Amino acid sequence: MSSPKSPHAAGPPPRAIVAVDPHNPRARDIVQRLLPFIELDSLPPEVCVVVGGDGFMLRTIRERGPGHIYLGLNAGHLGFLLNDVGDPEAVADALRATAWTTFSFPRLRLTALRADGSKASALAVNDLYLERATGQTAHLQVCIGGNVVVERLICDGLLVSTALGSTAYSYSAGGVPCHPQVPALLVTPIAPHVPRLTPMMLPLDAVVELSAVDTHRRPVRAVADGVDLGEVVRMQVKNSEDNVQLAFLTGHDFTRTLVRKVLRA
Repeated sequence: MSSPKSPHAAGPPPRAIVAVDPHNPRARDIVQRLLPFIELDSLPPEVCVVVGGDGFMLRTIRERGPGHIYLGLNAGHLGFLLNDVGDPEAVADALRATAWTTFSFPRLRLTALRADGSKASALAVNDLYLERATGQTAHLQVCIGGNVVVERLICDGLLVSTALGSTAYSYSAGGVPCHPQVPALLVTPIAPHVPRLTPMMLPLDAVVELSAVDTHRRPVRAVADGVDLGEVVRMQVKNSEDNVQLAFLTGHDFTRTLVRKVLRA
């Protein structure tokens, strides 16, 4: 007769989390190519390995929170938040040797007010924006640091991004691509008509407040890292002081990646 197990008996050691985009065939292919060389969940338990594109990385961070080191393997297009996978054996060797550097990146906090008085809130690694919800242009009052910058901006919307997110929607809307390690907050108007407000780079502690004008005729919606939060009448964006940790393999160079993936895309 076997003796009962001690309540203090050690269980299996904790293992890394592996998140693979189930809708991305390339992500599944990368995992299969790495399997002969390494089991991804054998990495340190604080690591969350994310195999997919930038959007899947943002979704994984949103679902799992900041309590992990996110190490991404790019199975998407630009993959600015992830590591490129070339030679799978070389990547496996680097992973096995924990040959990566962890960087801390800010997240932005959105607090918004709806017409019925209820509130919406969200965190974003890349960007937050207010945009028109119908075919009518948006009319927005823009305040920065308590100062009214524009009383009525006629536009499609206005976007606030981190430096890390500057190469996403902000860049497409005419914003300046920024080195990810610059502690900055970027404000980019989306198709501004009157006045021709230009993109701005602000210190990370800046507070941006947007108020919609004539919302009964010109409704606007808030979006956080691609997630629609619905129609709102006012929103505030500021640094959340709740950073996220991303790991990049040894040899990763943000400037080289910026030039290769964005400026020469």
